Amino acid sequence: MRKTVVIGLLGPHKDAPTRGRDRWDSWRPSVSVCQQEDLVVHRFVLLRERRYEKLARQVAEDIVTASPETKVVDHEIAFADAWDFESVFETLLGFARDHPFDPENEDYLVHITTGTHVAQICLFLLTESRHLPARLLQSSPGDTRATHARGRVAIIDLDLKRYDQLASRFEAEHREAQDLLKSGIGTRNEAFNRQVREIEEVAVASRAPILLTGPTGAGKSQLARRIHDLRARRHRLSGPFVEVNCATLRGDGAMSALFGHRRGAFTGAESDREGLLRSADGGLLFLDEIGELGGDEQAMLLRALEERRFLPLGADREVSSDFQLIAGTHRDLHAAARAGRFREDLLARIDLWTFRLPGLAERREDIEPNLDYELELFARREGRRVRFNREARERYLAFAVSPGATWRGNFRDLNASVTRLATLSPSGRITVEAVEHELGRLRRSWGAGDGDGADGSDPLRRLLGEEAWAELDRFDRVQLADVVSVCRRSASLSAAGRELFAASRRRRTSANDADRLRKYLARHSLAFDELRADA
Repeated sequence: MRKTVVIGLLGPHKDAPTRGRDRWDSWRPSVSVCQQEDLVVHRFVLLRERRYEKLARQVAEDIVTASPETKVVDHEIAFADAWDFESVFETLLGFARDHPFDPENEDYLVHITTGTHVAQICLFLLTESRHLPARLLQSSPGDTRATHARGRVAIIDLDLKRYDQLASRFEAEHREAQDLLKSGIGTRNEAFNRQVREIEEVAVASRAPILLTGPTGAGKSQLARRIHDLRARRHRLSGPFVEVNCATLRGDGAMSALFGHRRGAFTGAESDREGLLRSADGGLLFLDEIGELGGDEQAMLLRALEERRFLPLGADREVSSDFQLIAGTHRDLHAAARAGRFREDLLARIDLWTFRLPGLAERREDIEPNLDYELELFARREGRRVRFNREARERYLAFAVSPGATWRGNFRDLNASVTRLATLSPSGRITVEAVEHELGRLRRSWGAGDGDGADGSDPLRRLLGEEAWAELDRFDRVQLADVVSVCRRSASLSAAGRELFAASRRRRTSANDADRLRKYLARHSLAFDELRADA
């Protein structure tokens, strides 16, 4: 049989008998716990300060009188100040660390009715964090004269999984937060959904910088704004969302835009300027393309992150700003740091929580829900609802998820494509003819996006060299250009192999697509990792 152990603070006022009355007529919390018919207390660890030793002896005697099977353990503690949170918490934490708990053979209850409010809060926190492997015990006086002194008790288990309604409510809040981060889009890519769940946990629990990486157009700016909205809903910040693309900042303008300036700091500085860091005080600052910042700006940003203070241009006194930073980049900042283009200490400061947002081509199963989202955006923006014909929708989606759809601009490409289709469909129905016209536009756009020739061979000249490129037949150039394109946008060699050999692998019981692709690239003196790095 497991023994029940109660841990509680002596209440100098509540546990003392009422003057002029028999002590058994008074409700005294520590004594009443041991007077319950349905609660057998085998041991009561009574925590008390030295000055209350006499009262502790009296309470211990009364507990044993009321419950002979209860052993009272007198434990002296020393609060430097019973109303100082740090002092009380440190003292009770020391008790929790030193006490010889035996949870295999004993059940522990932490009595939180006595002691100062500060002490009760500390006992709650230590129980919640499992420093005290216990449940909470709350006591109160009885409802009638006959039951007043004995009182009543209630046991509170902080394991929320035991409370179905609470668990359902918290789960619903998590789903609501994740929907907010995804703009309500029912994404199907499991890896992306897992990442969103982690981002939600970090966004709510941490004020540390967040680094969002991934290709241009993958949605970094939109996600940063939604993180701000989520934190504001949870009352984790009250300030504004401030955004800037660092690629647009140059020279004195960069320092002034970020950190502000005083009048006369440089030619053209005709008035004071607050600066973006100061504007973001209490809120969230999103620095997109942070890798484009110059060395001086990086140094000042690092100090602002670490000390929350910085010096505006032309000022002789520092200003402060308490902001959360989210940084975005499509570059490899670690490679930039190794090359001396980005400060390693700043990278270390912002690289605690790093999330890579995949491009649209890496989430092809999410194209359909995003297509519906873009149509809904158009309807809200233009006040006109547009829908696909069934055949037109099937044709568009068949192309959108095919290997031939590169989606170089990612969600920007999809947004532009849907906007064009909807705008050119005044009847409110997108037809197959409109889709075919749009697909031709997309093919031409992607084919000319980085200077490719008609066969996509111009990038191959750079990869292979003029001599090796000239040795390839035109047919081989087209094939190799497509392979290179898939490799560049794929997360791994295996993923690229699955996409390239999707048709033939269905006809085989087993396949090693990665090895097959590796050998194909080797014939042209190419390697997957080099192609990814080059991209």
